[in-house]
Amino acid sequence: MSTPSSHRTPTKWSLNSRATRGYIFQAIALILIASGVWFLAHNTQVNMENRGIQSGFDFVKDTAGFDIGETLIEYDPSESYGKAIWVGVLNTLKVAVVGIILTTLLGVMLGVGRFSRNALVRGICYGYVEIFRNVPILLQLLMWYLVFIEVLPPSQTAWNVADLFYLSKGGFSFPWPAVGVGHVVSGAALGAVAAVLWRKRTLKRFEETGHLGDMFWTPLAIVVAAAVAGWVVAGMPTQWSIPEQLAFMVDGGVAATPEFMAVLIGLTVYTAAFIAEVVRGGIQSVSAGQSEAASALGLNQKQKMNLIVLPQAMRVIIPPLTNQYLNLTKNSSLAVAVGYPDVVSIANTTINQSGRAVECIAIIMLVYLTTSLSTSAFMNWYNQRMAIKER
Repeated sequence: MSTPSSHRTPTKWSLNSRATRGYIFQAIALILIASGVWFLAHNTQVNMENRGIQSGFDFVKDTAGFDIGETLIEYDPSESYGKAIWVGVLNTLKVAVVGIILTTLLGVMLGVGRFSRNALVRGICYGYVEIFRNVPILLQLLMWYLVFIEVLPPSQTAWNVADLFYLSKGGFSFPWPAVGVGHVVSGAALGAVAAVLWRKRTLKRFEETGHLGDMFWTPLAIVVAAAVAGWVVAGMPTQWSIPEQLAFMVDGGVAATPEFMAVLIGLTVYTAAFIAEVVRGGIQSVSAGQSEAASALGLNQKQKMNLIVLPQAMRVIIPPLTNQYLNLTKNSSLAVAVGYPDVVSIANTTINQSGRAVECIAIIMLVYLTTSLSTSAFMNWYNQRMAIKER
């Protein structure tokens, strides 16, 4: 018996198919977006030509002609605008990466401290969050910069510890190996990977046998041993660059400028207050029965937090934590307020000298878009690894 036409299954490309209509709507949306982008770009190009304004990215090959006070790579004013902008990108990444590491450590400690049995610790953590979370980040950056400029002594009379660490208006100077740093860092990085694998193996053994091995000192020893192995591979160099107090300055070692320190401390202190609340909310999402069950098994407070509560809370913590990492990276653009030569600051100087405002702003947008998408991709991968796997 033939099936009535009203009950026929729609063909794959029929307009009655929800999937087909979805493809059509998506195609229309893409066409509209592409048309809007083309219209804006074309209109901008025409207006710039009518006003005699040059356009294009050929300027990146021209000589920059300005100096940059802080660089991670060698740079000379005779080099191109492209090299100068790349220096700014690296400076931005330096603040973002170091800031993310420090703010994570501080934020987790503050978040866990909110559950301390010590009332003083709880009060300090609560006060920290309420103070630094409610003061605008720009004001905090200016405050920390003023601390370096107005409170600290001049370079001639820098505060020092054991004639190795110096703190003054000129920044923070500390010893640094003269050679072999790359091998040591590479060894430490490989050691960190090995330490993570060790911790995973220890946790697996704990689940199988109930015996908890060392979770801190052994991984730390692995990292240190790997760093020492890298030092040996480099030929066991012993040359160090040691800071030295001179008549008018501190010379030698590695110096973190006041601008970098102000930006780093400001971003870390501000973002850590938000991460502390994220961690607190994640811990509170774990039912009290989990802690009671851990106590019944004889686990102490530290073991309960590390083995029971935090692993479950991480599934709630990671998504908002990603947002805070993105906020820290984007807030680093405010470093221009204290004179730190990040990509925004250098791009502004490039605009003033070359007149290529549209192109420089496009470069800034591309840099922050790339860093944000890269951070999101990594955190999404980590979130999938931490997700509960259905059996």
